[in-house]
Amino acid sequence: MAEALAAVVTAYHQPLELVGVPVPELDGTAMLVRIEASTLCGTDVHRWEGGLPDDALPYITGHEPCGVIEELHEPRNDILGRPLAVGDRVVWSYVACGQCYFCTVALQPCLCRGRASWGHNRADRHPYLLGSCAELMYVPRECHAVRVPDVVSSATAAAASCAYRTIMHAYDRLGAIKAHESVLIQGSGPLGIFAAAVAREHGARQVLLIGAPAGRLRIAEMMGVDGLLDLGEVPHPADRRAWVREQTAGRGADVVIQAADNRAVPEGLSMLRDGGRFVSVGVGGKAEIEVGKLPGECTLYTVRSGEPRHWLQALDFLDAHRARYPFEEMISAHYALGEINEAMAQMASYQVVKAALYPGGVPTR
Repeated sequence: MAEALAAVVTAYHQPLELVGVPVPELDGTAMLVRIEASTLCGTDVHRWEGGLPDDALPYITGHEPCGVIEELHEPRNDILGRPLAVGDRVVWSYVACGQCYFCTVALQPCLCRGRASWGHNRADRHPYLLGSCAELMYVPRECHAVRVPDVVSSATAAAASCAYRTIMHAYDRLGAIKAHESVLIQGSGPLGIFAAAVAREHGARQVLLIGAPAGRLRIAEMMGVDGLLDLGEVPHPADRRAWVREQTAGRGADVVIQAADNRAVPEGLSMLRDGGRFVSVGVGGKAEIEVGKLPGECTLYTVRSGEPRHWLQALDFLDAHRARYPFEEMISAHYALGEINEAMAQMASYQVVKAALYPGGVPTR
């Protein structure tokens, strides 16, 4: 059986191994995609550091792929109904069954009980190649493929497969941003930085962001943020709340987007005005909320992943606004597949905004 080289986690918090993983035979409309770029996510780091409930060793790390269709045996269309062909550059959604209550009635495929994602599936069982830090990746028939615009780099498109499509989902949940509203973003990672650009394009009067370190804040400023607060310089929550109140005429933000960690939720809620909207996107960590101290008549949303259309929306946003925002700056480090351990360490220490791996070799830029 043919093999593809992949970065495999064989033990938590230990160096990843480059391993030859079997290439499965295709059936139906399943595809094989040759990975051009895979970006790393904080979730990849969390899994590597100790595992999440759905992990199963050994697994190929990575769930943010962009690649070119290498093998396709039966006709298959993209999300817009156009025929796909070998050589098309694509990203693709997660698996949803399409038949359960959440898929057919609630129209919330992110909650499908048959949902499947990547980057934590056993690499020693069929279909083997379900992680993006590999030469090839298997794409199940249930996934919706989205063509990548020619002007969007493979690394930026890969980031759209997780952080960016999740932010598009968050704004769907929030609804329209009104012209008088202020949006506060907690977190200066890829989620928070992209959320700033979307808030600006959705018409927010004011975009505020709290985060660290300085390198990430520099990129956030490029995305149209009006006010930045460095966590390292303002370590006390009371001082951060006072800053938000000063920026919002004493009311608090109309919209708060938690794009850092669940531990930031209580502080974010304390910065929300009465009647405001709060959406929690960042994962990891735990926090307790005292319901009696919530802002009056506020609305709380949580977001899980994205629906197939959010992959499309993220790529369309990147394509439409590439002249205004330096999206490529968010891919702040580039690695060959063999440098996976260096890339993971850099992500874990917050030294890079977004790391991109290239199984075929780092392209000349």
